[in-house]
Order: sequence, then structure tokens, then C-alpha cells
Amino acid sequence: MKFGIVIFPGSNCDHDAYNVVAEVAKQPATFLWHDSHELENCDAVILPGGFAYGDYMRTGAIAAMAPIMESVRKFAQSGGLVMGICNGFQILCEAGLLPGVLMRNAGLKYICKQVWLRCENPDTPFTNTMRRGEVLKIPIGHMDGNYFCDPATLDGLRRNDRVIFRYATPQGEIAASANPNGSLDNIAGICNQGRNVLGMMPHPDRSSEAMLGSADGFRVFQSMVAALVQK
Repeated sequence: MKFGIVIFPGSNCDHDAYNVVAEVAKQPATFLWHDSHELENCDAVILPGGFAYGDYMRTGAIAAMAPIMESVRKFAQSGGLVMGICNGFQILCEAGLLPGVLMRNAGLKYICKQVWLRCENPDTPFTNTMRRGEVLKIPIGHMDGNYFCDPATLDGLRRNDRVIFRYATPQGEIAASANPNGSLDNIAGICNQGRNVLGMMPHPDRSSEAMLGSADGFRVFQSMVAALVQK
């Protein structure tokens, strides 16, 4: 299998994602340039965190129009695995691959800290090594992580089990006190209808080795590898 990590001008977590795949998961990985249409026969694509194009419009809006995203859309529509982390989640929403938007944090401040997530759906290529209700410790680092969508979209996400992660207490309680950015329904990550596209604000790439304070994020990458092995 082969993972592709997209680099946009302003990406700053591309090497974090590459390191997890290549050095921790021991899988082939390559960087994909934003101005190219070529996915280089990758089996999974990761849109990393960062500040694509400096976030000079709506966060992720310019990146959504990059040439590489035309190929990512086709890849996703054909069932290919796509994960967007933080800024990558914002790009997936702007590109129409996931519903909703990411707005400015409720406190209007940048937040960088460890948070707790509850796995809401283990039946995806990104969570198949987890249990429903399992709590993971994964850090965030964002200014625009406040997920929002209209009531009909939220109802559809809930009904179809497409909310994958919610911010929770260490005990797994979904509470306002555990929500760091004001996200609707404590949403930290969602998937598309086909379950092959995941967007999440917390950084599994920054929590895939114990020396970083938690290795819980590696479970996401382990799940992706397991899903690709089964293909």
C-alpha cells in the first residue's frame, strides 16, 4: 500500500503525517504537490494540518480549488481513503467532500492542548481498531475548529452514524465543559456517506508515539492500514 500526503503552500504538519506513516506504521509514503493532478497510484491520501495558502480567505477555501483537489475528489468518489486533519478537515468541507463548515473558535482564541475524544462509530476504515465509546487522548491546535452545519445536515449525520468522534471528558461523557471550541454537538470528526472520507480537527499525527504525550492517535493510522490490507 502507499500513502500520499498533500503539501499546500503553508502546510506545516505534512512531515508529521509522513513520519507516522513511514517511520511508525512502516508503510510507503510520498508527498503530493498541490499544483499537480497526479496522485501517484496512492491507496490513501492525507490532507495535513497547517495554514494552506495562509488562510487568507475562509480557512481552506483556496486550497479546495487547488489542482490536486480535482484528483482527490475523483479518488474519493471511487472509494479511495481520504483523511483530512485539522486544516485538512477544513479543506474537505470547503471542497464539498464533507458537509458543514469550520468557524472561528467560540472563545475567538487559538487553542493548543490535549483533549479527549470518544469514538462514536468503530465501523469505518479509520476506526476499525477501536471500540464504540472508547476514549482517546489526542491534541488540538486550531483557531477555526468550531464545526457547524444546518439542522437537516446534523440530523442526517446523527441518523447515518457519520459523527465519528466527539469531544468528551476523560470518562467519556459528552459535556459542554469538554468542548474546546464550541463545535455543534461536540463534533470533533465526521465522515462522508461512503465512510471512506474522514475529517477530524484533533491531530492523530501529533499523538502517534508515547514520547509525544499520547500514542492514541496511532490507532487511526493502524485502522487505515488494516482497512487497506483487507481490500
